[in-house]
Parts: sequence; C-alpha cells; structure tokens
Amino acid sequence: MSLVDIKYFTPKEAQRTLPLVKQIIRDILNNSFQIRTIVDELGGDTNENREVKQLADEIKGFINELEEIGCYYKDWNFSIGLVDFPAVINGEDVFLCWRSDEDEIKYYHGMSEGYAGRKEIPAHYLEMD
Repeated sequence: MSLVDIKYFTPKEAQRTLPLVKQIIRDILNNSFQIRTIVDELGGDTNENREVKQLADEIKGFINELEEIGCYYKDWNFSIGLVDFPAVINGEDVFLCWRSDEDEIKYYHGMSEGYAGRKEIPAHYLEMD
C-alpha cells in the first residue's frame, strides 16, 4: 500500500469496524492455535504438512482482509491479536491501537513507538466522526 492509499480513521470510524475486525482476529488466533497444536503433535516437523500450509495460507488471507479494511495486524507471536489503525492525533500520524481482549479502541501510539508507547486517546477525539 502506498502512502497515498493509506486510510486514516477517527476513533469512531475504527470502532465501527471492530465487529468485523474481531471476527478476523478470532480466525487468525484460532488458526495459529491449530498450527501450534499440529507442530506439537508432530514434534516440530511440519515440512510438507498440508493442513499447516492451508491454515497458514488462510492466516495470510485474513491479514489481507484487515489491510483491505485499512488496518494492520501487529501480533507476530499470534497470541493477543494486536491491530493498528492509521490516524491523526494532535497533527501527527499515529496508530490507534487495539488488542483482542479490549472492548473498545481507547489507545494510540506514535508510528515508531509501537505497543509499549500506548497512550490514551484524548477524549475530544473519541467524539469526532
């Protein structure tokens, strides 16, 4: 996706996508759990395992679905389901940051800060549409 194609979200717009995003994240985490289970059962040797390949391909498809919505999957350990939504807060390009165990989008971080730099979204941005 080029810079011109980036979709910027208000917190309300991002919140409206959550039902779909939550389902996609559930699918990603479920597939990754299945892959880990198969890997454990096979003692780590998953070369040529069709089921693992199919599950991994499905995960790639789910991640592409998120990108089509305009957000990005950021949990490469496939354990908590982190999603970032591009936004502008206080004149800066940032990411609204959501975890799969959160009901709402309440946090953001700078483009280079990552999850550890999460801050609460200022209240007046939560009201903007």
